[in-house]
Amino acid sequence: MRSLVDDPAKAELVRDCYFDLPVERAAERFHASAEWGAVRNILGPARGRALDIGAGNGIVSYALASDGWQATALEPDPSDLVGSGAIRRLSAHFNANIEILEGFGEAIPMPDASFDLVLARQVLHHAGDLNAFCAEVARVLKPGGVFFAYRDHVVNGPEQLQMFFDRHPLHSLYGGENAFPEGTYRDAIAKAGLDVRRRWRQFEAAFNFAPKSPYDIAFEAASRALPVPLARPLAAVAGSRRLYPLLGKALSTVDRRPGRIVAFLAVKP
Repeated sequence: MRSLVDDPAKAELVRDCYFDLPVERAAERFHASAEWGAVRNILGPARGRALDIGAGNGIVSYALASDGWQATALEPDPSDLVGSGAIRRLSAHFNANIEILEGFGEAIPMPDASFDLVLARQVLHHAGDLNAFCAEVARVLKPGGVFFAYRDHVVNGPEQLQMFFDRHPLHSLYGGENAFPEGTYRDAIAKAGLDVRRRWRQFEAAFNFAPKSPYDIAFEAASRALPVPLARPLAAVAGSRRLYPLLGKALSTVDRRPGRIVAFLAVKP
């Protein structure tokens, strides 16, 4: 990971992934991002304890704490770059009082019914045992608690998995990527006893498609069929607040690329 962060040719990718340094600056930028604004709109006002599973460098834990949640970060990597060391630095720098646990989602070191919210950003597709992971999420959620998992990769089946690996910009550098069919995610969440309330596909919510904007997505779609001078004004209209939801739904319906994105919100009865 250090070689990626230090490579000038990968600076845009590093910034888009919030791996840029110092971590304090990346965390503040994430908290102010369209992605987190869309997450905040889904979660509503802070109301108790939140667990950030697979917390990485702590940007989500910081955002939760900044919004008023009592945040706990669960992360197996102890490193100072993208692990619990970075989270400790963030917590100390901002006096965020983030509780830090080292471990995996398949064995969360907390008692039953500990959290009002469990959030997993880009994490479910990394699970070694997806069913065990979701069962643990259900166990540590309080009744009425919310599980929100987003930015998870989808493939149609095994035939698309290698294509996804070949195209992923980070997999060739450090491995560790994975993807499941959309139904596999939904089934694992439901088998854990959680009620799946909503699903968002690739282009249906900013928390899935950021840092791209609705205009960016509309322009990419229009420019595949039209010259740039015509695509730009069309994208300005199609990417508007009023029309983009229709475009995002339509694009998501026809999107069959390996590695496309999905998000789920579920509630513990």
